[in-house]
Amino acid sequence: MNNSDSTYLTSPPNWKVLHQLCKIHAPSGNEVSLKNFILEYVTQHQNKWRVQPKIVQGAAFQDCLLLVFGKPRTAIFAHMDSIGFTVRYEDQLVPIGSPRAEVGDTLVGEDHLGPIECRLNFTEEKEDKPKRARYEFGRAIARGTELVFACNFRQTEEYLQSCYLDNRLGVYNLLKMAETLENGILVFSCWEEHGGGSVPYLANYIFENHNVSQCLISDVTWVTDGIYHGDGAAVSLRDRNIPRRSFVNRIVELAEQSGIPYQLEVEGSGSSDGRELQTSLYPFDWCFIGAPVADAHTPHEKVHQLDAIAMFALHHYLIDHL
Repeated sequence: MNNSDSTYLTSPPNWKVLHQLCKIHAPSGNEVSLKNFILEYVTQHQNKWRVQPKIVQGAAFQDCLLLVFGKPRTAIFAHMDSIGFTVRYEDQLVPIGSPRAEVGDTLVGEDHLGPIECRLNFTEEKEDKPKRARYEFGRAIARGTELVFACNFRQTEEYLQSCYLDNRLGVYNLLKMAETLENGILVFSCWEEHGGGSVPYLANYIFENHNVSQCLISDVTWVTDGIYHGDGAAVSLRDRNIPRRSFVNRIVELAEQSGIPYQLEVEGSGSSDGRELQTSLYPFDWCFIGAPVADAHTPHEKVHQLDAIAMFALHHYLIDHL
């Protein structure tokens, strides 16, 4: 990165915090442990932040959380949930979201009998029945128990690799932003990996209480034939959904002015919290900005550190200039 973006980096990233985030059990529908971690993190660190936020939570927000700083003009969304599995009957597993699992992957969780660390397998595929995921464990696991990938966090000079960089990297970005943010709303949402559902009422609160209608999506995208490791944060022009072009053009103009490495993404599939903003009753503009990862939705998601840092810096720059 050049000097033009250096002011938009706060203290160097603490990958130990990201590692902690990746280990937290928070599949779609059960994000409360991650919410509690964030609340504790805010309590411990906010006295060092430039502005102390208003914490918005409670029954009306279920397990979601908002941090409101100053007089916000822009909101940034990061979903807290991950993919995983739900135990069905006997040894059957039902996917949460779209995990890309392989035979032998280690799954972890806990039921009323105690902690679980088991092996993933699949039934044989037959003409009348497709193969299905199942667990191998020394006892029956209680119905409804959620199982997630065991965390094996790895760091090299250039890369980070772990399960659940999607979207703990986006969550960590918001925690980094909180250090210096003066005006803005940081939104920690639920259920994104399994169809969404929390963004409509979060959008209602943001628009009705703060008149904020422009949003950024802090999430990760995928390495593809046009999006590469080490080329910077991906600014998405579209995915399955198409945001308003004039707003996205403004984002691209600012990204160019910032000097922060970025690459333009164009996809016809995939989605994010932006989908629910676009289909809400309110006139929201949104743009997805995230680091590309390889092996998405597996235990081995891989991100280039420079892309992650560019993602952090670009969100900082944009929220100051929008």
